[in-house]
Amino acid sequence: MTDRWRVYANLATLANAVLGVGAILYVLAGNKLWAMLLIACAIGFDGWDGVLSRRSSSPAGRFGRVADSVADAVSFGVAPAFLIAVHTGDTATWQPWEPVALGLAVVYLAAALARLTYFTARAYNRPYFLGVPTPESALALIVALLFHDTPAFQTVQPVGVFIGVAVLSVMMVVPVPYPKVRRGSPLRIPMAATAVVAALALVPLQFHLATGSFLYNLAYAASVALLVGVAVYYIGGPFTVSQLPAKDRPAP
Repeated sequence: MTDRWRVYANLATLANAVLGVGAILYVLAGNKLWAMLLIACAIGFDGWDGVLSRRSSSPAGRFGRVADSVADAVSFGVAPAFLIAVHTGDTATWQPWEPVALGLAVVYLAAALARLTYFTARAYNRPYFLGVPTPESALALIVALLFHDTPAFQTVQPVGVFIGVAVLSVMMVVPVPYPKVRRGSPLRIPMAATAVVAALALVPLQFHLATGSFLYNLAYAASVALLVGVAVYYIGGPFTVSQLPAKDRPAP
């Protein structure tokens, strides 16, 4: 008899991949805000995939593990790379930087694929990640773009985006332990709050808000909170790994 939780987990994985493809198409169509919203939704389905999989009575198989990594590669590797490389707005500002943008998009994608390949082949049984996981990297990229590309809450600043992309790429592959945000994790509530403020930031922005309007200011405040939530994971995450049971902690 088919395990229904395993089926639900596979459907969540499929939804993750479909949203990633949709995000790529929206970037090509010139609507980065919709693309960012779809990537944020894909992060939610990626989380549900894990929750549903852990409810299954049957052990996770290689197919599910590989399918999950392929979906993550699309949504949190290829789609963010398109966000970095393709600029249909503010073309006068971005045009001189296009070769740099393309090069860093390739670097970001390579880093994402490298960490997903390592995770799928060797590290999937660990109770923690080595390097920042790709969904959190994609969320951090969204923060950088909100402030320095679309809608550019501060300024359209290619150099600022490029520095952020370079840092995010490195953080995905450095062997620093980062927690899996599960039940009992001290980061579970902060990360749940981060998901809420991500929606508060990205959903109103789809309606081309006038600068200074109530919803614009709400989206800006939510984006600042999103920045704080991402920073909490990046900075505080490694310290929470030390709170795992002794047998699950990384070797000194």
